[in-house]
Amino acid sequence: MVCPEQLPPSGIRVIIVGAGIGGLACAIECKNKGHNVVVLEKFPKLEILGDIISFGPNAGRIIERWGNGVVADRLRPVTLIHTGSRWKRYDGVDITTMPTYGLKFGSPAYNGHRGEFHEIFFNFATEIGVEIRLGQRVDEYWEEEDKGGVIVNGQRMEADLVVGADGVRSKARKLVLGYEDKPRSSGYAVWRTWFTSEELAKDPLTAWMTKDNTHTGWFGPDVHFLAASLKGGKDISWVCTHEDKADIEESWSFPGKIEDVLKVVGDWDPVVQTLVKKTPPEKLVDWKLVYRDPLPTWISKGGRTCLLGDAAHPFLPTSIQGASQAMEDGVVLAACLHAAGKDRIPLAVRCYERIRYERCRRAQRLGETNRDTWHKADYTKVLEKDRAEGMKLPTPPWLFSHDAETNAYQIFPEVSKNILEGKYGFQEIGYQTGICERKVDPVSRGV
Repeated sequence: MVCPEQLPPSGIRVIIVGAGIGGLACAIECKNKGHNVVVLEKFPKLEILGDIISFGPNAGRIIERWGNGVVADRLRPVTLIHTGSRWKRYDGVDITTMPTYGLKFGSPAYNGHRGEFHEIFFNFATEIGVEIRLGQRVDEYWEEEDKGGVIVNGQRMEADLVVGADGVRSKARKLVLGYEDKPRSSGYAVWRTWFTSEELAKDPLTAWMTKDNTHTGWFGPDVHFLAASLKGGKDISWVCTHEDKADIEESWSFPGKIEDVLKVVGDWDPVVQTLVKKTPPEKLVDWKLVYRDPLPTWISKGGRTCLLGDAAHPFLPTSIQGASQAMEDGVVLAACLHAAGKDRIPLAVRCYERIRYERCRRAQRLGETNRDTWHKADYTKVLEKDRAEGMKLPTPPWLFSHDAETNAYQIFPEVSKNILEGKYGFQEIGYQTGICERKVDPVSRGV
């Protein structure tokens, strides 16, 4: 497949380490901008893993462009489409409702199974000519004045730019920072699962979830529990965020235990208890939420290596923006490389960081605010109208109406000029949030 949006060859060679959502988005965007891109992934084969993932309208805008709508068409059948979310207190009393976005922000949101979405992205990338090499373990990153590279499976590879898109443990972080930083516990963890709904359909407490797509949240002190039924109620996914002070070492993903979940929600709404008790134990994961201080930089000293997605800025799930911001990273990096050209790779990478850094940080803070709003609420007063409204997820236009590609091209000339002149003032040129909203006529879009 040769997509109509693909530009002529730029001559820029890019190695992307990691074929997750962010790495694949970056690869697709680089291919579309004419760059020669190779993706290295350590896993030996593609597997349909994980549970629910969400892309906001800001990412939906990117997805809609891929293949002139091909990827959006493939996602639609496996996307959660519901009439709205119901927010409840931990005991089952209704607090408020959340309407769906629709096309309020100009593009749709996409929610579904991480593995199914990932497979669609992966297949599209290969169809348009992205080279993806599986079973490639990167042992080391290196760079010289005019190139960067990796040592992979004992072999040396080089390119104009290397992108570390391999998560919070990325080995590229050491090259970029000059030291090895260690993750630490955020103080919270998430139990998460995805399974088919046959057993839930047999119980009158949960049968309603198996008849259609639904999205329901229960909230209590320092705990929140979100459940969704998808594919017309055939599949169920739930996540439970709770306090957890465990130390983080080499791994933070473990098999979960039903009895541990029930210690936290065992006196909650009987619907929640039933969801937990009927969860297949082998499908439950205990995911410790790691925390890292914001990095001082995402790019190496020589500008031939950079970080993207979780490798640069891990997000809390309550932001509901981790995957979307990783996709925006890929769009902006590819656009900056195209705008700068092969002879100015370090400048392109510095512009990418300047355009993205403060916007990402602002989105990260939203996740922290959402969590604290839910976990620290006074649940004896949360049913009061003003307090109930305050429990809703915020939908700021600066976040959801953003057009990452248009914004990058619009501000690249001024950002690059400021960098070349030694000016770094975000405030001077007003792009600290990377705002570039798509103006939408609600009537013409049927909103």
